[in-house]
Amino acid sequence: MTFRILFFVLLAHLALAANAAKNRPNVLVILLDDAGYNDFGFMGSQQILTPNMDKLAASGMTFSDAHLSGTTCSPSRAGIMTGRYQQRFGYHNNVPPHGSGLDPAESTMGDAFQASGYKTYYIGKWHLGSVEKYFPNNRGFGEFYGLLEGSRSYFPAKEDVPGGTKAIQHNGEFLKWEGYLTELFTEAALDYLEDAQEEPFFMFLSYTAPHGPMHAKAEHLEKFKGHPRAKLASMFWSADEGVGQVLAKLDALKLRENTLIFLLSDNGGAEANQSNNAPLKGYKGSKFEGGHRTPFVMSWPGKIPANSKFDGLISAMDLYPTAAAAAGVSTTLGKPLDGVNLLPYVNGEASGDPHAMLFWHRSVEDGVRAGDFKLVGHEAHGWRLYNLEKDIGEANDLFKQHPELTEQLLQQLSEWKQQHTEPQWPGSAIWNKVKKEEYRALMNHQEPLYKSPQAMKKYLKAHPEAE
Repeated sequence: MTFRILFFVLLAHLALAANAAKNRPNVLVILLDDAGYNDFGFMGSQQILTPNMDKLAASGMTFSDAHLSGTTCSPSRAGIMTGRYQQRFGYHNNVPPHGSGLDPAESTMGDAFQASGYKTYYIGKWHLGSVEKYFPNNRGFGEFYGLLEGSRSYFPAKEDVPGGTKAIQHNGEFLKWEGYLTELFTEAALDYLEDAQEEPFFMFLSYTAPHGPMHAKAEHLEKFKGHPRAKLASMFWSADEGVGQVLAKLDALKLRENTLIFLLSDNGGAEANQSNNAPLKGYKGSKFEGGHRTPFVMSWPGKIPANSKFDGLISAMDLYPTAAAAAGVSTTLGKPLDGVNLLPYVNGEASGDPHAMLFWHRSVEDGVRAGDFKLVGHEAHGWRLYNLEKDIGEANDLFKQHPELTEQLLQQLSEWKQQHTEPQWPGSAIWNKVKKEEYRALMNHQEPLYKSPQAMKKYLKAHPEAE
């Protein structure tokens, strides 16, 4: 074969490789913060309007039995990002203190996609460590636009100081900005989509909405004037507008059909933002269903049937292996995953529950799910057993009726907990006291005497005998 022929053969191979790379599916994760289970139109809400998220749900598959691996923001995000139970690497508690974060020995979704040649973007709330070695740019994301830690004002405020963990930054450069935070993150996503037209991308769009503080745009508050939850409805509307703009941009760039999209919340809806988790019991922070069951959507036109539903038991940890399988991305960079590839269940090759069991644990709180049964426990208040198929609201305790099953679940929980490492940092002592009261009330079908540290202090001041 002559040099000229070899040259053209090489060009042809390079062209085929470039075309194959370009045709690899894009992956977009849209994560909401503290969103209520029943606060989406596609979940049945008549109060909170989410027309664009409803359209996204209708274009793909909704999952009725989807769960986070944690019940507060930071631990659940660690589970999503690694595809592993976060307790395995000591990420038991919320809000890593300065100097702590997601163990660098753990590989992230960003690491896997970046190593496979994807352009990787992280937009919005990170909350997995606020010193440089934990930054998104050092955890597999080529671009980071957002804030490192927790919640903040939705308008420019005192948080916006260079070096602040809640200041808005772009790849370490702190920014002055104007407008409304939810829209700022949407605009960043739209700009990055323009940048990513010619090669496959993995984008993680992490809105702070509808996490408190309850800040909304004046025009949206006017739109929902008289609404019983006007601020929450307004904040959802801004996020929903953003989802609509992102979908429109993908359509305009002719990328929509080649993009796998996930939509979910980072934990159950919070009491503080007036979330509605009906028909579930509990809310953010508890091991009852309202603390960790989440709306979950997968959309991929032509690959996932529109208007389809899946009722099997899944976890947000499944997001990583599912996205990686769709994109042909290796998940062997790090340690074995606890998540499961959902694609065989989505396309009908497999049926049943992707997970036989799921576990939850923090400090003195535990939960175990096996089939239809759920065991919930608190060190101070004992155990409750529920049949979720018949009792999704966890109202009827079956603990005494099924002693053998209870013992079996407790044994499996114990074996799972033996795989953990010690917490990297302690939980909040004052929140532990609040949660103790919350579990007492929920286990006995009562309203908690207080639901926040501020309310607890006020109650104990008026009732010192309860201290």
